[in-house]
Formats: sequence, C-alpha cells, structure tokens
Amino acid sequence: MQKSDFYYDLPPELIAQTPIEPRDASRLLCLGRQDGQIAHHNFYDLPKLLRAGDLLVLNNTKVLPARLIGARQPSGGVCELLLLRQTATDTWECLARPGKRLKPDSKVVFGDGTLVAEILNTLPNGSKIAKFSYDTDTIYEKLEQFGQMPLPPYIREKLADGNRYQTVYARHPGSAAAPTAGLHFTQPLFSQLSEKGIGMAEITLHVGLGTFRPVQEDEIEDHPMHAEWYTVDKAAAEAINNTKRHGGRVIAVGTTSCRTLEAVAQAHGSIVPASGETDIFIYPGYSFKTVDGLLTNFHLPESTLIMLVAAFCGREVILNAYHTAVAEQYRFFSFGDAMLII
Repeated sequence: MQKSDFYYDLPPELIAQTPIEPRDASRLLCLGRQDGQIAHHNFYDLPKLLRAGDLLVLNNTKVLPARLIGARQPSGGVCELLLLRQTATDTWECLARPGKRLKPDSKVVFGDGTLVAEILNTLPNGSKIAKFSYDTDTIYEKLEQFGQMPLPPYIREKLADGNRYQTVYARHPGSAAAPTAGLHFTQPLFSQLSEKGIGMAEITLHVGLGTFRPVQEDEIEDHPMHAEWYTVDKAAAEAINNTKRHGGRVIAVGTTSCRTLEAVAQAHGSIVPASGETDIFIYPGYSFKTVDGLLTNFHLPESTLIMLVAAFCGREVILNAYHTAVAEQYRFFSFGDAMLII
C-alpha cells in the first residue's frame, strides 16, 4: 500500500494547542466498525456507549520530563538532550541538539551541576548514547528537578500544567510521549464506568518518539517500525481472558494498548503475562487477534497510527470518519477530541 493512501487534508487551526477542561468534556465521535455509521457525543457519554462486561485496557505509562537543557563542557555552549529510552543502568538513548558538537567523551552539565551526561557514542540514526551521573537515588528525581515535558512538535503553546500531558492513572515512568487517548479520563468517569459493570485492566507500554517520526517510504511495508518496551502482568491477562470467556468486549484505550495486546497475542497465541520489546506494525490486511474495540484520538495524515486505525475498521471507513470530523471541526491530535470504534 502507498503512504499517500492515508492522506487527508487538515486545516492547521484544527490542531489542538491546549487541553480542554474538564478532561472528559472533549468530543467523542462514535464509529461503527462494521457499518461505518457515525454518531457525535462527548467523552463523558462513554458509560452509555459501552455495555456491562466490557473491559477497557489502559496504558499506565508515565511521561518523563525528559527534555534537558544544559551546557557543553568546557565551552559552556547551550545544548539539549531528549531522553528516549534507557539502554542500561544510567545509560540512555537521546536526541541531541546540536548533535554534531556532541562527540564521544563530551560532557553536558544540567541545572546546578548535580546532573551530568557523558556522551558515549552516536548511533547510525543520529541518536546519542549518554551515561548520566547524579547525586540522588535515581535519575527520575533529577528529571523532576531540571527536566521539561517533551510536547509533540505540532504543539507550539507552552503547557501551563505539566500534569495535563499525563493520564490520571499514569504510574510507571518511561515514556517520551503520552498515550493520549487516556488523557480524557477522570476519576469520576471511572466511577461511573465501574458502576455500570465496565471493567478496567492496566498494561504498560513506554511510548517512544518514533510515534511522531513520519513514514518516509512510499510503500508502507518498507517502513522500519520503532521498538517500544511493554509489560502485561498476570492480573491484566486474567481480566482480558475472563472478558473474552464471558462474551465481553476488550476495548483498547489508545493505539499503544492495542499494539501491546496484539503483539502479545501474535507472539504467544493468546494473552499471557509477558514483557519485552515490540516493533509490531499494524496496517490494513492485519487480522486482529484480541482487540474488539478501540478508543483513540485523531492522528496525523500518513502516520503509522492512522494506518493502525485503518486496519481496524477499513481505510475508506476511517477516512470518511476523518473527513466528517474535519467538517464538524473536531479538535485533532494529542490535546484533541477522541473516537470510539466499536
């Protein structure tokens, strides 16, 4: 398939720059997976749109304040490191600016000098491997002290409250980007869902910045998919299997939860407790093994994420839904509105 098969025209003014308040006041486009029927709701209507016995699978990763501004040594020149993923103890793959000036053995000092990065090497993709030293128990404390939230490049406005780029159930630090479908949930909404008999299970997938990397190849099958670390524990596996056994629907909250569940099912034949890295690339022609419904935001044209959603309900169906969302002036991307496909 061609990358251009997943293009749609999006007016720039529909790219949401700030999150809506309250979280669950966002709009929700409900799309029939089989018939393509469209209905318009708000996210707080979700309990009415699901059934008792359904299960929402949530990605409980937490975004790291992983953007660090520091000074190169000994020159003092300003540079930036964006932590992507941990490769070993205190060692991280990072994006660097200006990358050409950060050679192996270069050092960068952050804040008051209590966090230092030493550049070990440069990867073929241009990323740097850096080893960090600090005076606290973990690097996470230093990131909280000196780091900034790594917002997507299409968000130009400064975020007043960094917690608005975290889900209310975020608990395991490790992501370079938020699982944005989960940003709409509130604790009162969870209570309403639970009262209706709709279950919740949590998995973890640490979202990498590969999420935002454009597909360069014209033939999408040639696109090298980024790898991300995930874990599905025993409780989540049991909840998913019990839901299936009793005729309920497993609804992935976000493409990250979807990729995790499908990666485990593809590797093991069913959902079992598992951890590892996945580079699963889901595009039309893929046969879904676990996910029955998908709750997701609106994604960039020609991105791997819109390809995944197109695989779930059909390319023509999803592009028609996107054209409708544009006409109805839905808000797009990370801080935008949501879609329920079921």
